[in-house]
Amino acid sequence: MTTTQPGILQQRAEGPIDGKVLRNVCGMFVTGVTVITSGSGSHAAGTTVNSFTSVSLDPPLVLFCLHKASRLRSVVEESGAYTVNFLAGRQEPLAWAFAGRHTANLDGVDHHYSTAGVPVLSGAMAFLSCRLVNAVEGGDHTIFIGKVAELGVSSGESEPLIFFRGSMGSLEAEQHGTHPMFDV
Repeated sequence: MTTTQPGILQQRAEGPIDGKVLRNVCGMFVTGVTVITSGSGSHAAGTTVNSFTSVSLDPPLVLFCLHKASRLRSVVEESGAYTVNFLAGRQEPLAWAFAGRHTANLDGVDHHYSTAGVPVLSGAMAFLSCRLVNAVEGGDHTIFIGKVAELGVSSGESEPLIFFRGSMGSLEAEQHGTHPMFDV
């Protein structure tokens, strides 16, 4: 590490980038929190993800990333479809329920199925149900690109759940960086 300006540390790319430093820097970017759901029946599952983005409006494409060892990866690949469920600030416990390594099960979580046949979390702030169009390898992750087939927005007013500095909370809550989120 070198200091370039008072209070700013910089790591040059001449050598390998330290993964912990990269995670801390990327943690400075505020993202929303989603639960990706896929599969059906006893094979329905979900995981908490903040690596979501819109790709294109025409055609309507979105993407998210999953670690190659993610328990949801094979479910998405086998079903060929997934739902991006945008969580509200009040749904932080739900986000944590799907963030653990062994908590992909939808039992006990209020949900219904989209026209594509994949689960939609009934209490989500909004959702995008997508058909998988491509999966691209990207380092230790797979980038899943989907075409939006169905979408919906809750009629209630609510603040989004956000991820900042390694922690989750509502948009109005102060983020302290105490709860790292990851999916392996």
